[in-house]
Order: sequence, then C-alpha cells, then structure tokens
Amino acid sequence: MITLSTEAAEAVRTAMTRAGKPEAGLRVMIEVGGCAGNKYMIGLDTEPKPDDAVVVSEGVKLFVDPQSQPLLAGLTIGFVETLAGKGFTFDNPNATASCSCGKSFG
Repeated sequence: MITLSTEAAEAVRTAMTRAGKPEAGLRVMIEVGGCAGNKYMIGLDTEPKPDDAVVVSEGVKLFVDPQSQPLLAGLTIGFVETLAGKGFTFDNPNATASCSCGKSFG
C-alpha cells in the first residue's frame, strides 16, 4: 500500500525519538484542500484508530484511515535534504495533477 524510502523512515524515527515517542507510528491521510484539490497530512500518532489500516514499511508503522486508503494505494514517501530545505516527498500513482510544491494532488 504505502512505502517509505530508507531516508523517510530514518526521518520519521528521528522525529519519534525527539518527540519522546519511540513506539509511535506515522499517520498518513488525505484532506480536501491544497492548490490541486487534495493535500497530504502526516504526523506522529501513538496508536491506530480501530478502523485504520496498519502498514509497516522500513520498520515504521503507518496508520491510514479508510477514506484515505484508496487515494494512497501505491504511494511512496521519500525525504530529501537540499540547500533550499528538507522535507517529505510524495510519489502517488493515483495523482492526475499536482501542485508545484508537491504537497497536494488532484
């Protein structure tokens, strides 16, 4: 379903350690909004909700709500560090359009 790159998994583990939540998981979801129609939302969560899908990628637990699952099928989350900054990237085969920042899609 969702795959984390090695770099993204390391960034998530670092965030969990800094937050004092080494056993947390990464919630990945879609919200309506952004310049292309849908936007990616990610954040640490201590446990899945009862109806979440739980996926493990690169040793990191990912929690995905049922509404977001179809839009995230096949998603690869990466992480880049450049001179301009660092952050997560999203490669989504379900996207038919995306904005220039790469944080939303249609």
